[in-house]
Amino acid sequence: MTERVVPEPQRKRRRPTKQGVVLSAELIVDTALRLVGMHGAEALTVRRLGAALGADPSAVYRYFHSTDDLLLAIADELIGRAQQGWRPTGDWRADLRAIGLRIHAAYQAHPQAALLAAYRTTGRAHEIAAVESILGILRTAGFPDPEAVHIYHAFVDQSLGFAVLDAGALALPSAALSADHQVWQASYARLDASTHPHIAATTHLLTADMNLSAYPHALDLLLDATAARLAAATATTD
Repeated sequence: MTERVVPEPQRKRRRPTKQGVVLSAELIVDTALRLVGMHGAEALTVRRLGAALGADPSAVYRYFHSTDDLLLAIADELIGRAQQGWRPTGDWRADLRAIGLRIHAAYQAHPQAALLAAYRTTGRAHEIAAVESILGILRTAGFPDPEAVHIYHAFVDQSLGFAVLDAGALALPSAALSADHQVWQASYARLDASTHPHIAATTHLLTADMNLSAYPHALDLLLDATAARLAAATATTD
């Protein structure tokens, strides 16, 4: 794809596509998410998008400079979906926890897209709104600005890191995912206590826990540490 994006006022098609719809950036992003979800990263091509939209592939040029430009739009859309319906409560910990879980859930709903987009920085509307919201929660709670920025960074990277880790598992073929899940029962649970006493002592817990996402617990650990730092900062200023 080349640099041929049409200015916003000129974008709307005069006629519907073969699918009976009028093209828009939002429709292209939604279609790209669906294709990537069905076929993986290789589906993110102008040819496949055109076929799915019922339009000439070149029509995508009217909205996006390149496939990377489209990928950034997909990344921003996932961020936006994580924010849909969220409202602050005024409880900084509850608000951050809700945002973190929403981020994780939004990416788990689109694991193939998460693997492509979770590590990108978009600089677009949804990402900007998310950064503003999270920093606002932290600064309103009383964190000094340097601390607020450090916590924001750790919080977002933890959320996205787990999102990609868990998306990688969900993106596996079903047989491979099932085989991975069986390892804890088939291998670890059979280890002898004389050679692996710690695994043997906890195997009933491992088999129950290790096929679940560790993100909620990791998030709580981060929030515990964050609360301790807020208490320390408050005590210093008193």
